[in-house]
Amino acid sequence: MVHELRPAAILLVLLTALTGLVYPLVMTDIGQLAFPARANGSLLRSGGRVVGSRLIGQYFRGRGYFWSRPSATTPVPYNAEGSTPSNLGPDNPVLVRHVATRVQALRAADPGARGRIPVDLVTSSGSGLDPDISLAAARYQLGRVAAQTGIAKSTLQALLAHNTIHPPFAFMGEPVVDVLAVNLAIARLRTRR
Repeated sequence: MVHELRPAAILLVLLTALTGLVYPLVMTDIGQLAFPARANGSLLRSGGRVVGSRLIGQYFRGRGYFWSRPSATTPVPYNAEGSTPSNLGPDNPVLVRHVATRVQALRAADPGARGRIPVDLVTSSGSGLDPDISLAAARYQLGRVAAQTGIAKSTLQALLAHNTIHPPFAFMGEPVVDVLAVNLAIARLRTRR
């Protein structure tokens, strides 16, 4: 029995060192060399300090900014430690109430907005942390943001175009707008005035 335990123990130690230490260190080094921004969390900076990540949404409710997709995380929105979907089905009365409340808030914030409200402005995502919204959701909010900031719609449209992320292939999804990046650009424009 001892004769069989020794090779098993040696193999356990070697595989633990290989898969628990060597492999993660090599992958970390490769990530740092090949994709340093992504490996470090895709952080966005403003004024020399970190203000967020391109991977995690943020809560925006000021009328002069584009609003993010609702978050289902608790106890606060966009809590990266508590990534979770709402798990509410389409017939769930709680989801129906949440959607109705969000529709009401959007209509109150911009009574002049016409047309259907894009679904990603009233429903949370599977992770509860989505940092992006659809182009339709961004365009729906364009009038409100322009009216509140005094920034021309054409300038805002250029900001949206500059901060739109296109999938590498059309079948991989639709283009999305990076809400944090657009809102940082709006904040910079507002401070210059």
